[in-house]
Amino acid sequence: MGLIFIRAIVVFVALFLTMRLMGKRQIGEMQPYELVITLIIADLACIPMADNSIPLTYGLVAIATVYLLHQIVCLLDLCVSGAKPVLSGKPSIVINKNGIDATQLKKNSLDITDLIESMRGAGYFSLDSVDYALYESNGTFSALPKPDYESKQNSLPVILINEGKYHLKNVALTHRSTDYYNAILRDHGFKSPHQVLIMTVDGNGKVYAQQRGKRYQTFNLNWEKKIW
Repeated sequence: MGLIFIRAIVVFVALFLTMRLMGKRQIGEMQPYELVITLIIADLACIPMADNSIPLTYGLVAIATVYLLHQIVCLLDLCVSGAKPVLSGKPSIVINKNGIDATQLKKNSLDITDLIESMRGAGYFSLDSVDYALYESNGTFSALPKPDYESKQNSLPVILINEGKYHLKNVALTHRSTDYYNAILRDHGFKSPHQVLIMTVDGNGKVYAQQRGKRYQTFNLNWEKKIW
């Protein structure tokens, strides 16, 4: 009986550390320790029900152990100063006044396409439509839009360059060439497309471009007509 108690603790700790290390991509609405407990209890409940050779009391003891651990973690989360960032993590600001923070994205096992998808899900289609964006400790996405953000997204942007690499299908969609965009980048202080963290353009020719480690730029291309 004591061995089951210890094994349940070991599994709990191992799953908890794994979920914390995997980042916010893996977490839905729950805190990491809540997700761990859900996974463990589901498994512990199935084993004694499916295998008659395992005494039912073994499963009950293991589930009771996990419940006890849950209560302890909840108390630590509520009562111990500084425990919440360790147990649940803390919000990660992935967009600030300077643009996208690629370091924070990578810390949470996310990339820029994940960020853009989260923004679209929240109703923000242009990267410059928000002043701040963050992923909460439970993995949900939150953003503080600019006051006039609706006027900044009257055409859907597409990604031209992501992490220094052109999306050739999107380049072709604009009826321009990579040489055309290379010249545009040089005019705005980019020595090479390899320096570009992200570059998007919408159907009106509005460009959002950010160099690695620097503040983003927005500018308009002199297109004769709207492309899409």
